[in-house]
Amino acid sequence: MDKRILLVDDEPQLLFSVQEFLSRVGYDIIPAESGSQALDMLIDSPPDLIISDIMMEEMDGFEFQRRVAALTGDGIPFIFLTAKGDLSDRLEGLRGGADDYVTKPFEPEELEAR
Repeated sequence: MDKRILLVDDEPQLLFSVQEFLSRVGYDIIPAESGSQALDMLIDSPPDLIISDIMMEEMDGFEFQRRVAALTGDGIPFIFLTAKGDLSDRLEGLRGGADDYVTKPFEPEELEAR
């Protein structure tokens, strides 16, 4: 059975392109355009991995990650995929419980490897 990834990004083009790549390499992708939409999907059908942007309207990725951790107890691996590359942002993400932090622009193969 394919690993299921919940992919969260409010930029439709990036959501589509990352979904296409990860689907081609064998993952079942559940796309979400917001943190609140992703939380609903998470509750309905928990994924094997979450990949989320940080800079999103309504609920940023840090808040989304906190809510995921509260719901799942850090039971689901979490990767930030974001343009926010400053050390303080990376540390906030990792200290907040993220398992990895990939900055945009990125190579799809690197994301797959992580």
